[in-house]
Amino acid sequence: MLNLLKQVETIAKQTGQNILLPAFDSQLSMQTKKDDGSIVTETDEKAQAFIQKSLHKLDPSIGFLGEEMSTEEQLLALNNGNQFWCVDPLDGTGNFTTPMPLFAVSIGLIEHGKPILACIYDPVRDEMFSAYRGSGLWINGKPFTPISTDKRLKDSVGFVDFKRLQPNLATTLATKKLYRSQRNLGTCALEWAWLAAGRGQFIVHGGQKLWDYAAGLLLAEESKCVVTDFVGNHPFAKSQLSCPIIACAQQTLSDAWLNITND
Repeated sequence: MLNLLKQVETIAKQTGQNILLPAFDSQLSMQTKKDDGSIVTETDEKAQAFIQKSLHKLDPSIGFLGEEMSTEEQLLALNNGNQFWCVDPLDGTGNFTTPMPLFAVSIGLIEHGKPILACIYDPVRDEMFSAYRGSGLWINGKPFTPISTDKRLKDSVGFVDFKRLQPNLATTLATKKLYRSQRNLGTCALEWAWLAAGRGQFIVHGGQKLWDYAAGLLLAEESKCVVTDFVGNHPFAKSQLSCPIIACAQQTLSDAWLNITND
């Protein structure tokens, strides 16, 4: 598994350094809008094609689910076969086109309905976050030891995406002093990676896509984080393309957030 992880890390890094960064620096990539209003660029599509081809060379028997596929193709990949790669070739396209230097490559391997290998690569900072199940978190090839924070929610800083929350919950979080502070990086992948690395204590998101959390969830869990949906179920408890997310550095924070989302 370690050898496969190293090969996937190489693919992610090649994508970031050779495709994403040159396009980010030039800002010449053509862009259009998808049916849901989100932006897709030539760079997203070029990066996904490169990743898909490279992963296929590693093992042609493993399926592929990428963000830039149609919903029908994604569902087919999700529901057929025991193994598939789940890829976001450019997570943070809105930042990428602003231009804001917060975006990442995300690659996860799903087996029998749960992630078993993951890497998230930040090309701007040349940071690689990776893991396979049972390995613990690795940052730039070095094992990362989680720091025990034991923070109360009111003392915690984390990542909240207000745009995808129900209005009443968003209002509650915005007006009541439930936590110390919140951020929204505009890239789910880096929020997952930073949570796993101890650079925040929680993530609250009203609905991430599978490619948003497939890799990041494993990184977080390998760093001893607790991950559920808004009612306490695990996001991989059933086969689905999207899920609300609560991810926390410790169980007490997870319990506190579940009390809020179920109030």
